[in-house]
Amino acid sequence: MKHSTYQQTRRGRGPARRIGRSLALVLPVVLVLSGTLAVTRVNWSGDPSSASVLTASDATVSDSKPGGAPLAPQDLLREQLLTELQEKNPGIALTHLQEAVNERPSLARHCVSIARALGRAAVRVYGPTRAQSYARPVCDTSFATGVAAAHSG
Repeated sequence: MKHSTYQQTRRGRGPARRIGRSLALVLPVVLVLSGTLAVTRVNWSGDPSSASVLTASDATVSDSKPGGAPLAPQDLLREQLLTELQEKNPGIALTHLQEAVNERPSLARHCVSIARALGRAAVRVYGPTRAQSYARPVCDTSFATGVAAAHSG
């Protein structure tokens, strides 16, 4: 009789255990993604008036490369953000980079290179210590990597 009781108890745990294991795998992923999405919606610049979204589609057709060919959306966005970094500050440029990537997910694959370019430009304009103070969790740590690369090299 003990043997059959053991088998029933063991079988009773099967589906519950599988569900528990599935939740243990899925729940952390859901939490990380929801936290990441929450971070992307924060206005990191601290400027309440900078609620506008800067996208590559905001540019006019006259923006072009020196040879006369139009700039690719990511190149246009990079140029806009570098100008904004010089005119305002890196925090605003990083916020607009994140907003642009949120609006146009096709720009996500260029986010790292744009953030690094912003980091290098921030070192030229603000110096390494002040540039690092503007670091935000945009495109992982790409801005900070750009600051470090410009400072060390």
